[in-house]
Amino acid sequence: MMAAIRPGDTKSVRLVGIVAYVLVLSAGYYYNLTFVQLGLIDLGTRLVGLTSRSVSMAMAAFAISAFAVAAVAGWTMDRWGWSSNLRVKLRILFVVVAGQTVLTLFVGSVATSRQYLAWVLTAAAAIGVGMPVTFSLMIDFVPIRLRGGVAAAVAGLAFFAAALYPLEWRIEEFAPVMTVVMIPGVAALGAVSFRRFDLVDKLARQHERFGVGRFSQPDPVSTASFAFWGPLALMFSVFFIDSLGFLRIIDSPAYISTSWQSPEIAVTHVVGAAMAGVLYTALDRIWLWGSVLALFAFTHLLYTFHLGTAATGIDPPLALPMFYVLAVSFYTTLNFALWPDLSTPANIGLHTGLGVGIAGWLASFLSTSLALYSEGAGLSLLEHLRYVNALALLLAVALPLFLYFRRMRTLAAGRAKS
Repeated sequence: MMAAIRPGDTKSVRLVGIVAYVLVLSAGYYYNLTFVQLGLIDLGTRLVGLTSRSVSMAMAAFAISAFAVAAVAGWTMDRWGWSSNLRVKLRILFVVVAGQTVLTLFVGSVATSRQYLAWVLTAAAAIGVGMPVTFSLMIDFVPIRLRGGVAAAVAGLAFFAAALYPLEWRIEEFAPVMTVVMIPGVAALGAVSFRRFDLVDKLARQHERFGVGRFSQPDPVSTASFAFWGPLALMFSVFFIDSLGFLRIIDSPAYISTSWQSPEIAVTHVVGAAMAGVLYTALDRIWLWGSVLALFAFTHLLYTFHLGTAATGIDPPLALPMFYVLAVSFYTTLNFALWPDLSTPANIGLHTGLGVGIAGWLASFLSTSLALYSEGAGLSLLEHLRYVNALALLLAVALPLFLYFRRMRTLAAGRAKS
């Protein structure tokens, strides 16, 4: 029988859960952001010898496959009650991470286009299952009032690590480091998954107190409602815009050294995430999305202006990486906290599977595919960023206009009834 949580140890149990959540999610995000999104491009183009267009098609297949698996896995978790069963989720996560470790260990053996595609699709399946499992852990580990700050810690730690230790984005650099880091994680997950620990039993009951998210109170958010699909569309747009610009920005050594692989800018990632965490707790979702879209529109405008006016070889001003880092930290923090807060223990599997699968994964890798395609087609960085900036400006203007007309329609319907 599970041990009850005494008042004296509630805080220590929650602290352990929060620390565990931050470590698991930041490690997973770092792995997917660097090794998967960037390492696979290097593997396909440089080692396997595929064209940019072929790799772009593989990335599109990767995105669609991972999303489909995430949606099915999330629905299955809800259907069988696994979304609210911490021990089952830990066991699934153990299998996922163990599988990813094996894939990472043998990625250097990939030498042909068929092997590359097989590796990509297998990785997509593992990541797809992992999405609803990892993101749903927030209802087990993190109280509602702390979710903005904890999400900020995850985003800040992942980006800080990427900037502080800027590995060369080559598969030979990634694979050994990632494998060494992942093996202890697999061992720890195996221990807590298959052995009985009193602490895990206590953590497994926390969803009974704060499993219903902030935006699902007092009434749960239906999966088929605008309250769910509206935020999903906005997050898809933000992720799509970021990856569409980012994958071409890293082609320029001057830009990448000042916006991502820069120890000097690492602290800015943490500050930006902390700001986003505070704002997430204090502001309504609409203001948060408006600020993110406006930040991206302004940031890409700065990059476009610098590309079009600065002499060749001139480093960009500090404002460019600072605004870029703030925008990325804002939307990443929002992505970690939003889906659990739109969910209950009964539907968090499907909500996180759809939310992260579509907004985070499908958007990122479809735009990655499009960015690689534009590079292969010979579109210059300046022309590419002009299209990205136009899209960002369109969305930044469309959001307030949509909200205005929606409000006017609601008022008109109210007057008609009266």
